[in-house]
Amino acid sequence: MQRYFVERHQFQGNELLITGDDAHHIVRVMRMSEGDEVIATDGHSRSVRARIVELGSKEVRLVAVEELDQQSEASWQVTIAQALPKGDKMELIVQKCTEIGAAAFIPFESERVIVQYDRKKEAKRLERWHKIAKEAAEQSHRNALPAIHEPLSWKQLLVQLSSYNLALFCYERAGDQGHGAGLKDVLTEYKRKWAEDGTDKPKLLLIAGPEGGFSEREAQQAEEAGARLVGLGKRILRAETAGMVGLSCILYESGEMGGV
Repeated sequence: MQRYFVERHQFQGNELLITGDDAHHIVRVMRMSEGDEVIATDGHSRSVRARIVELGSKEVRLVAVEELDQQSEASWQVTIAQALPKGDKMELIVQKCTEIGAAAFIPFESERVIVQYDRKKEAKRLERWHKIAKEAAEQSHRNALPAIHEPLSWKQLLVQLSSYNLALFCYERAGDQGHGAGLKDVLTEYKRKWAEDGTDKPKLLLIAGPEGGFSEREAQQAEEAGARLVGLGKRILRAETAGMVGLSCILYESGEMGGV
C-alpha cells in the first residue's frame, strides 16, 4: 500500500488532506479512485490507513479507517555527517541512507572538498535532498522523515560532536600504529556500555569524508573533539559508499537485523 507523509496540520481528527506533489501523484500517476486506500503518517507519532473520499486536481481528501501501530525506526538514531561530494553523489547518499535508516544528515565542508560552496545553489540542492529523502522514506515505509541540515563548516561540525553519545570518524588510516580502531571493535565496546546505561535511543554521529579523504590534521582535530577514529575494512571506499557501509554496520550491531 502506498505511503504518504502528511503535515500534522493536515490531520483533522479522522479527516486528512493531501496536497501538492503527493496529490498529483495519487491522481495522475497512481490514478487512484474514491474508495482506494493509502497509508498516511505525520512523520512523528501517527500512522493511519486512510480511504480516499474526494479527488481534486490539487488536493485529495481522505478519512482514517484504522490507526496503525507501525514502528520502523531504528533504536539507535544515526546522523550521517557527509563532506560535500562532487556532482549529484549526495542525492544517492541521502536516498540510500534514508532507506537503510539514517535519522538525519549534516553536509559539511572539509579540507579536501572539491565542490565550491554557493549558498544560493545549496538552497536549491537542500530542497532537492529533502524531496529525495521524503520519497525514499515513503518507499521504505518509514515512520519518520530524516532531518537534513544546512551545510556546516568543519569547525561548526566539530562543535556538534559533544551532543552525540558516540561520534565515529571514518578514517582509512585508523588502526595504523595503534591509532584508532576497527568499527566493529568500537561498536562492540559501545554496545556493552549502552546495555549498562540503558540509554533510550542513543544518538550516534557517523562522519564520512569527501573524494580525497580526510587529512591527518582533521583526524587529529576530530579525535581531540571527542570522535573515535574507525576503519571500515581493508579496502578504500568511495565517498558515496562509506556512509552506507558504516550505517549498515551500526544498525546491525544495534540488533536491527535481529539478535542482541
